[in-house]
Amino acid sequence: MGLDLGDKTIGLALSDPLKITAQGLMVLQRKTLEQDLIELDKIKEQHEVEEVVVGLPRMMNGSIGPMGEKAQEFADILSQRWGIPVHTWDERLSTMEAEKTLLQADLSRKKRKKLIDKTAAVLILQSFLGRRKEEMQDE
Repeated sequence: MGLDLGDKTIGLALSDPLKITAQGLMVLQRKTLEQDLIELDKIKEQHEVEEVVVGLPRMMNGSIGPMGEKAQEFADILSQRWGIPVHTWDERLSTMEAEKTLLQADLSRKKRKKLIDKTAAVLILQSFLGRRKEEMQDE
């Protein structure tokens, strides 16, 4: 499962069973941390999630700012709560790339706003899966 964390929403994406492609699942409206975790628990169980990738927003110079620290903390919480591998993944420019993709699809601003976080989660998960595939081929 791929997560694009924001202050107000969490974009979610899932991979196919072979872990080749990522598909958008939904956008979760954030409430409290505990309520968010309860909703994610349900999604994890329903979709039999075995591994998670949390987008890590880095500054353009590669350093980790306040949002990146929040993402790392969230990933740590999920890892402890679920006991499965939880990775962070550099998500620099993923939201801008998602916006570009949705613009190319000629969607209205209102529709883009609803899809942007889910699309960013897809891009995060897909890039993670792509890198993992490359690493497996190099072995």
